[in-house]
Amino acid sequence: MSRSADEARRTELLDRAVDYVLAQGLAQLSLRPLAKATGASPRLLLYYFGSKEALVVEILRRGRARQTETMANLKLKSTLSPREVTRIIWRHFSEPRWEPLMRLFFEVYGLALQDRARFPGFLESAVDDWLAALETCCRRPGFSRDDARALATVMIAGFRGLLLDLCATHDRARIDRAVDVWLSMLDAASLSKEPIDETA
Repeated sequence: MSRSADEARRTELLDRAVDYVLAQGLAQLSLRPLAKATGASPRLLLYYFGSKEALVVEILRRGRARQTETMANLKLKSTLSPREVTRIIWRHFSEPRWEPLMRLFFEVYGLALQDRARFPGFLESAVDDWLAALETCCRRPGFSRDDARALATVMIAGFRGLLLDLCATHDRARIDRAVDVWLSMLDAASLSKEPIDETA
């Protein structure tokens, strides 16, 4: 098997594995049912990924990549206000089709908090990936980089809390109202500094 064919097969299996885990969750993941769902054998999965633990890490990476790709495709412009950026992202990631990925994210977040070594780098990247995407949009007049990162952190906290609530309750009417309140708070935060006189 050529290298390119080998890589294509690995990518295909990984995408199928991500879809399976999104549907079934991670807590009771077993190699044999996963292999069956991906159209492979346990031995073939081990050939491509080395171990079950390494495969899980790759599944998480691919899941995050899907999320990152989606963020990039939203074309968030630096000219948009934090409120506008937040509204765009919320409308997208609160769609029902994203709920399996959100559930997996929260499941792994909880597991990683109990055992960081099980999912190396997950907790750090879970914050850093979003900070990188949001920080530019949070640079307001008079804001330092630390100010922008603080505002982006507030945005991340809001997304996480509201998406967790939505996954748990599906009470969209209440949560959409809470989003409006949250966006008003972001407006106030983004205007809370007086512009700095660069010539002083």
